[in-house]
Amino acid sequence: MARNIRIVALGFGALVLAVGGARAASYPAMAPLAQYLSATPADEIALARSAAPPSVSNDAEVLVLGAHGYENAAPGKNGFVCIVERAWANEFGNAEFWNPKMRAPICFNAASARSVLPTYLKRTQWVLAGVPQDEMLARTKAMIASGEIPAPEAGAMCFMQSKSGYLNDAGGHWHPHLMFYVPRIAPAQWGANAPGSPVIGDDGSIEPLTVFFVTVGKWSDGSSAMEMH
Repeated sequence: MARNIRIVALGFGALVLAVGGARAASYPAMAPLAQYLSATPADEIALARSAAPPSVSNDAEVLVLGAHGYENAAPGKNGFVCIVERAWANEFGNAEFWNPKMRAPICFNAASARSVLPTYLKRTQWVLAGVPQDEMLARTKAMIASGEIPAPEAGAMCFMQSKSGYLNDAGGHWHPHLMFYVPRIAPAQWGANAPGSPVIGDDGSIEPLTVFFVTVGKWSDGSSAMEMH
């Protein structure tokens, strides 16, 4: 893994990297909606499925972004749900919150599809309705306080193994990795972020969770990640 990497975990599954002090571009406001949409639903379905190996993603439900939110584009039968996250999966106030280039393919298992994904889908509806970030933040805090945004279910995890993703301007597609969502705990309880540890953890999200990242050696198509890093 590259040195001098600052990592911020996102409660919805994306990842932001600032590598070697790279300076992110400025995205002060939402771009025209067309810049966030895929050319065709088929393109987005294919990109969403690339998050996980075909043995998982071929039987997963797929949601694609439309003008008013995510819509069901392909039924599933194994409990997994694959989508392509946009930049508003970032924490509120993040410099790339409105980056129209971000495409983060991710496949949630059934537990995370029930307990983690709905928060991102709700935020997407707010974004497309023109709700300002400060209001979205206030609504999120209220939903956490009321229990409408719960801690993750036991066993919640996701795949992010697409070599075609674009997570941010500094890190590109980063490394293929798995993510595990647990109710908020100190990352050190998983041995995360320690020198030589393969586990990266973050408990700084507004949501009541801690996210752990474990990088893997292959992309979802089976090719070696070392060839690209």
